[in-house]
Amino acid sequence: MPLPIAVSETAKSTLQNQVFEQIRLMIVKGQLKAGDPLPGTRELSMQMGISRNTALLAYERLISEGYIYTKPQVGTFVSEMLYEKVVSASANGDVETPAANGTVSDPPPPARSRQFLQTHSLRNPHTDRLTADFWIGRPDPASFPVKVWSRHIWRQLQRSHASLTEYNDPQGLEKLRVAISDHLGPARGIVVDADQIVIVSGCQDGFNLIARLLVETGTPLVIENPCYQGAAYVFESFGAVPHPVPVDECGLDVSQLPDVSRAVAYLTPSHQYPMGATLSLPRRLELLAWADTCDAYIVEDDYDSDFRFNGAPLTAVKGLDRSDRVIYTGTFSKCMGPGLRLGYVVLPKTLVEPARRLKALMNNGQSWLEQSVMADFMLDGGFRRHLRRMRRTYLARRDALLAALETNFGKCHVRGADAGMHLIWRIPPGFPEAEEIEKRALRDGVGVYAMSTGAARQFGSLEESRRYLVLGYAAMTPKQIDNGISRLAKTLSREPCRSAAAETGVQQRTSP
Repeated sequence: MPLPIAVSETAKSTLQNQVFEQIRLMIVKGQLKAGDPLPGTRELSMQMGISRNTALLAYERLISEGYIYTKPQVGTFVSEMLYEKVVSASANGDVETPAANGTVSDPPPPARSRQFLQTHSLRNPHTDRLTADFWIGRPDPASFPVKVWSRHIWRQLQRSHASLTEYNDPQGLEKLRVAISDHLGPARGIVVDADQIVIVSGCQDGFNLIARLLVETGTPLVIENPCYQGAAYVFESFGAVPHPVPVDECGLDVSQLPDVSRAVAYLTPSHQYPMGATLSLPRRLELLAWADTCDAYIVEDDYDSDFRFNGAPLTAVKGLDRSDRVIYTGTFSKCMGPGLRLGYVVLPKTLVEPARRLKALMNNGQSWLEQSVMADFMLDGGFRRHLRRMRRTYLARRDALLAALETNFGKCHVRGADAGMHLIWRIPPGFPEAEEIEKRALRDGVGVYAMSTGAARQFGSLEESRRYLVLGYAAMTPKQIDNGISRLAKTLSREPCRSAAAETGVQQRTSP
């Protein structure tokens, strides 16, 4: 059966993405129903004048996200299991938008003392004394495109002297918002107007903006357990009451979402922090349905989604949202560098004007020069090329870490290795718990980190988490990674409380 879709060689999106998105939308809108047959990849490629490989890749992504399935020797069909959920979550795009805060409400009265505020550590105070440091969230400093960036700065300074002496739009430079909008469509499946984007100085600034918009004393905060410290501390500082929900291998356990109204839900669905899971498509749809039922907003933190190594990334929760309930936050801190202090928030249309007013109250907008240079870097294709290089670099470093762990400790249990800039390693039996290993390794010049040190917040006692170390690898060369894990193995081989099996394994793998 021919499909009424068309692709264009001149479009910004790749041919594969165009095929994927058009078939996905036909399923979402009900034009293709559960069990409907799809043309074979050979037939589709002939119909559209594309290579069969392009058609295969588009189908593989649709299959991986659960929209379609293949019966060997029979054909390809629209999935029956997900169809009803997809249609109910999307409702042809005409679900009535929930009531929202159209005006800026008065903030809760200030506390008499701010000594109760909790903060998270972004810099490792021990870096200078370490020979190998697996600190989390650091991009590779040697990979920053200094020459290209310098040329863009010089051009901007030559062209736009007045922009340095005038206030700019507090919502952010328009051409940067346009560049971000163009990037999010093919990269994350988010179709959004540039007017819905607010430029902020990293995700933390974005969380503060969102909290001021939506949180007052007593607001329910639905949050992953464990979760990212920085976000939890911000929302709690405005009076939010945490409702922690456990995570497993598929991300947030949506079956345990609380029955609360007008909540704010914060989560990291692309690469759960710190455990590394990717929220499955069925759970994304269940989450959106829950938000509709409970009149909740979802804050989707996509902090390192640019780096995925195995399989295509799932469409962002914001890309599946048809009720305007998802607030999407992104940052350039991981893909470029935190020194730029640039991030962005994609808002539901009803929250744009209140957010713009709040941004003006907070700081009157970000630095013009960094915004302008970042916009040019994105619009001329430099950002896209930079991301491709960084994915290759980080993939090689992830592989080096996995190989070093296996060489020194045998078969290892890790989580979160499919994406991002860190992974979680489960400490083998017979070795001390994570906090003790962190202390002993530090004395030997190696930085490895328990979850609490690695910016993870836990609610209640999670016994299992004591057996995990968070290992960042993006800022280390493969040689540094190998040396660091070898050194860690030697440190642990001197630990007297390990089991005989662990002792044998470490001794065999660390002897010259």
